Parts: sequence; C-alpha cells; structure tokens
Amino acid sequence: MLSADRLEWVGGWGEVLGDAGYVYRPSTLEGIREIFGEARAGEVPVALRGAGCSYGDAALRAESVVMDLSRMDRILAWDRETGIIDLEPGVTLRRLWRFVLGDGWWPPVVTGTMETSVGGCLAMNVHGKNNWARGTFGEHCLEFDLVTADGALRTVRRNDDPETFNAVVGSFGMLGVITRARLQMKKITSGLVEAKAVAAPDLETLLRLTDEAKDQWEYVVGWIDAFPKGRKLGRGLLHFARHLEPGEDAEPAQTLRAEAQDLPEDVFMMPKSAMWRLIKPFTNRPGMKWINRLKYFSGATLGEGAVYRQTFAEFSFLLDYVPNWKRIYRPGGLIQHQSFVPVDKAEAVFRRQLEACHKARQPAFLGVLKRHRPDDCLMGHGLDGFSLALDFPVVAGRRERLWQLVRTMAEDVVDAGGRFYAAKDAAIPGELYRASFREDQVERLLALKAELDPCAVLRTALGDRLLGN
Repeated sequence: MLSADRLEWVGGWGEVLGDAGYVYRPSTLEGIREIFGEARAGEVPVALRGAGCSYGDAALRAESVVMDLSRMDRILAWDRETGIIDLEPGVTLRRLWRFVLGDGWWPPVVTGTMETSVGGCLAMNVHGKNNWARGTFGEHCLEFDLVTADGALRTVRRNDDPETFNAVVGSFGMLGVITRARLQMKKITSGLVEAKAVAAPDLETLLRLTDEAKDQWEYVVGWIDAFPKGRKLGRGLLHFARHLEPGEDAEPAQTLRAEAQDLPEDVFMMPKSAMWRLIKPFTNRPGMKWINRLKYFSGATLGEGAVYRQTFAEFSFLLDYVPNWKRIYRPGGLIQHQSFVPVDKAEAVFRRQLEACHKARQPAFLGVLKRHRPDDCLMGHGLDGFSLALDFPVVAGRRERLWQLVRTMAEDVVDAGGRFYAAKDAAIPGELYRASFREDQVERLLALKAELDPCAVLRTALGDRLLGN
C-alpha cells in the first residue's frame, strides 16, 4: 500500500510543521474501507485530513497514511423549508453557504475563513464570532454517519446517543471518519448584517465592553494591538454585528444572492492576489507596530461608534480578504497561541501574557479576543470566559525562545483553570494540554477509542502529543 508515488509532503496551515505521508483521496465509502483495510493489514497508522486549515500537526504523522477527504464533497439532501442539509465531510463552508443562502439560510457558526471543511469543523468543534450566542459548530449537527477503523458504518444521533456524539465531535479525528453530517442552518431574511465599531483604550475596557455586548449582539469580536505597554496595554477595537430583522433590508432578494456576497477582487485598485507582496516588507516588529498603531487610531477616530452594513461574507471571513496572506510569514511560517480563560481570571492572565511577549521581545503581530460559553463536547475547549488568540512569526534563531514563551503562557492558563484549542495549537507541550482537560476527559476518550479503534489505527502527531500515546 505504501507506494512511493503516494508520498507527499503534508504541512500544517501555518507552514511551521510538516511531514511526508502516503496521501490517499477516497471519494466513496468503499474507498475509505479499502484504505482502512490495507492500513490494518500493514499495521500502518492513518491520519485524517480535511481542508488542511489547522495551523499545526492535526493531520500530520511521519510515514503514515494520510486520508485526505476533500474529494468527498457532495451535497446529499437539502430541505429548504426546514433548513436541514445532509452533506459529505469535504464540503467547504464556502460551498455550504453559497448553496443555502438563496433559500434564506446561513450556517449558524462559521470560522474566520470559508475554506474550512465540514468534517474538519466537526472534528475540531470550531467556534465563530458568535460563540456566546450560538455555541460551537457541533451544536448545530443533528446526526452523522461514522466509519470506524474496522470499516463498520454506524449512524450517531445527538438525541439517541449523546455520549458517543459528544465524544466524536471535537475528538480531532481519533475515533472514526464522518462520511455524512446532517446540519441545521439558521433562518435569515437578509444577506446583510448591521455592524458597529467601538474603540477600547486598554485591556480592562476591552473585556468589559465585550462582556456587556454579548447579550445585545449576535456577533462580538475584538482586535487587540499587542504592541503598547503600560496603561495602553491591550487596547483594541471591537466589532459587533446583528442580523437584520424582516423589513429592514429594502432588497433582500438581491442581498441573498450568492454573487452579492463575493468579496472584492481588488483593494485600492490592486489585485488582492498581489496584496501579500505589498504587506511582506512590513512583516517585522517595526513594520507591524506601525500597522497596528495606524489601525487603532483610524478606528478610534474615523471609525469610533460607526454603524454600518456589511454582507455576511465581508463580516465573517476576514481571513479571506487577502488571498495567501500567510505567505507574508515565509520562510519561517507562523503559529497561533489561543488561550481560553474563565471570565473572572481573564484580565489578569491576558495582561501577564502580553507582558510576557514584551519581556521575550516577541510581541504578537495579531491579537483577537472573543467571548465564550461552555459546550457539551467531551474534549471541548468551551467555558464561561474569554479567548485571546495571538499570532507569532517563526523566525530562524528565535524559535526556541518562542516555544518557551508559549510554554510560559500555557502554564499560566492551566493554573487559571483555562483550556486550549486543538485546531490552532502547534507548540503547546502535551503535558500542559492534558493538564487543561477536565477530570477524566482523556480517560473517557481513550476508553471509547479502545472500543471503536482497538488497534489504534487512527493516529496523528497532534493526537499522540495531546493524549500521551
């Protein structure tokens, strides 16, 4: 099975971690079974891969089979009256929203890019800018078909088998392959949202305004300028948004057209495909400090308190505005550290994290704040608190210092009773990740894995690191 013509370099989205793997791309259930059968016969581990949008090692394992599910991208059934859709795991959020929008529906939870796959979103139980209001992606899944490593197919329904359902969702592909998912879409009457921008001069104000807004707005997200120190530490801009009510959009038939949601092809008369080349010369500490400062002051002056309308795509998919923007971080790539901290400890922990970045001379180039609520997923990262995501460039000669900074920040999160997010993690030591889990989480997952995958066929570098295998 391990044919040399199948050997490919498989990398994490952040372009920091990668390994050679034997890549297979099944398009049918029988294709999945065949791959599992040959892997079991050859005693070769299998790593699952969706759209490849996880930053770190979620779909990596050296000299293993990589089952790429991107060809399983069919819409299987759609009920425009109820908003219930059945689809295969390789369907991307881009294809999903474009398919349902014209009938007046929208995915209840989306990531910052529309390129993630449904299977990947369930495997990581992703969240969006409306986590407090709508929870995680998995909360809007009604049932799924699961193929286990022995080739058996079973349908798992939330109401009939919640224990297995909540274990598979968010298990980062350790229990089986989801071949069909049934999702509930959200009813909408317009393709627009009303948004509002608010500036916050410091971290305390940013957190307070975020918390106050969570019950008034569907979407709440904060951008943080991670460069200032002292009393300006953690300053940033907040963006709130809500769906329009019936009658507020004068032309709903037009705004609900998929074409009306398309992001602009050009920015300032320049093709977006070339924008990353313009940004790259500024991808250093002086350059990013200047860009962050300009962004804050423009938002705090011209944009302060502004109320405006945007399409869903414009508000939701900021990461898609500049195609291939991650190339600005080459040749070293980037990592993101995302901490989830209980509400009463978030300010102190995030303050220490930002100060630790300054002390290590590793200020984050991008910071994003969100408000969260608990979820029922066995390996869930949700809690009643906030998350802070910090993007760091990986620079030759400074990697060891950056990894130590991540460890320092992670230790503080664990001490505060916080958690982490497997979709983003690339550098947190496994023992610290495991220390963040609730009591017996790992044991319960491993017990179910022993039942569904007794030969431990499904293995990834991420799974080995987090579960201690």
